[in-house]
Amino acid sequence: MDKIKIIIKNRLTLLTLSAVFILAISSILYSCGINLFSVQDDVKIGQDLDKEIRSSREYPILKGPQEVNDYVSNIGKNIVKSSPLIKYKDVFPYQFTVIHDSVINAFCTPGGFIYVYTGLIKYLGNEAALAGVIGHEIAHAERRHMTQRLSSYYGASFLLSIVLGNNPNSIAEIMANLFVGLGFLANSRSDEQEADDLSIRYLRSTKYFPGSIVFFFNRIVGEQKLKGNTPGGLDRLLSTHPLPQDRVDNAYQQLKELKIKVDTVNNVYREDYLRIQSLIPNY
Repeated sequence: MDKIKIIIKNRLTLLTLSAVFILAISSILYSCGINLFSVQDDVKIGQDLDKEIRSSREYPILKGPQEVNDYVSNIGKNIVKSSPLIKYKDVFPYQFTVIHDSVINAFCTPGGFIYVYTGLIKYLGNEAALAGVIGHEIAHAERRHMTQRLSSYYGASFLLSIVLGNNPNSIAEIMANLFVGLGFLANSRSDEQEADDLSIRYLRSTKYFPGSIVFFFNRIVGEQKLKGNTPGGLDRLLSTHPLPQDRVDNAYQQLKELKIKVDTVNNVYREDYLRIQSLIPNY
């Protein structure tokens, strides 16, 4: 009986130490910006996920009118083409897809596969604001934030498997865990701030007001103050794109340092945007 207790105690100790090891290594890998995936891996993972997304009822792709899809795609492609700061423009396919759902959100998977919900298009008030959000998602792809998070998780698991003498996880397992609820889409505060900064810099090479991401922030913050809490429709957005006050403050600080004045009138393109909004089918 005593031997059984000792065995159980030793296993519990090993499991505890293993968990601590995973957390420690994950933290180190992530803080150091280590990415165990190649750029080509980003593209392959993005392509595989895109197939899964398009075959899932959870992500209903907008079937028409095609003008809405083209409008969003053209915004994204123009940003990619215009900005010299986007270094993977000839490596990532950069595909922009509209999901027909009232959810207010947008997200990016590795390799430049970006998805924009019609709920977000209806929520925003001008084309520049949408361009700011798309620029933010392009930044996530360029900085390879998602595969960096995968590296921090599977890198630690891989090292632990060596210590314990187990086989490393297969790519099939990575893909399965990656797609479950798209859980790995949740961005850190530092990733979000970096994407905001780059969105501003990307848009400086376009026709849009560079700081248009702040239009999006102001809309959210305004609703939070008015209602005293986070409006229900923004829950999914804020779960994957946290918006603490210091992130908002940082965006304005970046505009100040770049000597860009906030302009709510010029280079925001409202009229055509409102027309596109009106074309979106009912849910």
